[in-house]
Amino acid sequence: MTKQEATCPCGSGNTFASCCQPSITNDSANSAEQLMRSRYTAFVLGDAAYILKTWHPDTRPHDFQLGKSRWLGLTIHHADTDTVSFSAAFHAGNKGMLLKETSRFVCMDNHWRYIDGDCTVTPIKRNDACFCGSNIKYKNCCVKRASNE
Repeated sequence: MTKQEATCPCGSGNTFASCCQPSITNDSANSAEQLMRSRYTAFVLGDAAYILKTWHPDTRPHDFQLGKSRWLGLTIHHADTDTVSFSAAFHAGNKGMLLKETSRFVCMDNHWRYIDGDCTVTPIKRNDACFCGSNIKYKNCCVKRASNE
């Protein structure tokens, strides 16, 4: 299966080719939610250039670097015209972490841009359901997989 045929990392259930790839390739997200999903996918793929390109110039950091996190899953809780509330789980080092954020976006020159967000990051507890979508406790899923890598 090619990357284009694979399920999109954003969790939409669509293929990468029909979901986030066009937004990433053409900077063509049609909504704040689609931009959020494509930015998450860019984190999964390690595409720092897209993340920076889609960050509003007034709030874009000058020293942005992607870490070595392994992203486990994205859940959109609420989306409206210019805000998206979501959770994203990731594995950093030997810890599972959960980022919860309400992000703000603006459409400028027909392109959606991330402005900023209010976020918290907390550890994933060992008995929490794993956010990779396996429906297994975290301690029996991604935490085990990470220790075997």
